[in-house]
Amino acid sequence: PGSDCVVAEQLCLSDSTCNATYRTLENCALAKSRLLSLDHDSRVRCLNAELDLGNSSLLHCKCHRRMKRQEHCLRIFWTVHSSMTDAENNSESPLPSTVEHWKTDYNKLAALVSGKNCSQLAGDATNPCLKATHVCNLSKKCFRLRTDYASICTKGAGSEDVCDRRKCHRGLRNFFEKVPEDFTKRILFCPCQDEFCGERRRKTIVPDCSFQYNTKPNCLWLLDSCLEDHICKSRLADFQQNCQPVDMSPDGCSLHNHAACLQAYMGMIGTPMTPNYVSNSSVDVSLWCTCENSGNQKEKCDQILGMFESNKCL
Repeated sequence: PGSDCVVAEQLCLSDSTCNATYRTLENCALAKSRLLSLDHDSRVRCLNAELDLGNSSLLHCKCHRRMKRQEHCLRIFWTVHSSMTDAENNSESPLPSTVEHWKTDYNKLAALVSGKNCSQLAGDATNPCLKATHVCNLSKKCFRLRTDYASICTKGAGSEDVCDRRKCHRGLRNFFEKVPEDFTKRILFCPCQDEFCGERRRKTIVPDCSFQYNTKPNCLWLLDSCLEDHICKSRLADFQQNCQPVDMSPDGCSLHNHAACLQAYMGMIGTPMTPNYVSNSSVDVSLWCTCENSGNQKEKCDQILGMFESNKCL
């Protein structure tokens, strides 16, 4: 249980019985991704193939954060779980719910920043977001990956005046996956007392490119886009699992683990369901979507939007 899905797949493919079962599941997952309607016999065959895995390591495998071949690993997970699970309300995340702890001496780097020329860092004392950025710049990896996504996500950086949203999202994911959370959390969740600081915090993810469209799409469209993408679908399941709100709980969280919830929230950045702060003067977050004209799916749409806008755990 908990083994790497890539390793589990290799073991399965080396066994003729498991191999045949897995190939059946691949066809089932392909049909589901193409929204093909299966007849009764095909649905039973898909369900039986999943059950036939029994105690196979494939059935219990996971994909770890920051791992190599992550997208391939997630494709394996959703292939195995495609017929049983409803991805919109999937209770099992393919990502282990463990919060990583880093040994980066952030305070030592912050002290280096404080020792710089005062005029160079004017405003650091009242702008924690600016200070967090300066500390990031002292780390070669943090500076490089932050510069990479900023250049991709900024309009007008290339020959055209329209950013490439997919490349921008990939750059954001690289930053939040590969840079130690010591840096990324401080940049994204820096506490602000004024709108100048709040503006810097809101623009951490370059909202004009990664977050906003010319008009707000329906939230159900965002959800559909997410469920078509293995990375987004996995991170949404992780977010739903770790940020599940409970009214009766003192801290509003079913798992009582805010660190895991914040980590799952960060995982949504750089996906079709990228969230962001809604203004410079609050810590309220939202998706860039609306539930107007949702028809008889209005309640479902409100639930999607509410996961971010009115989630006590988050």
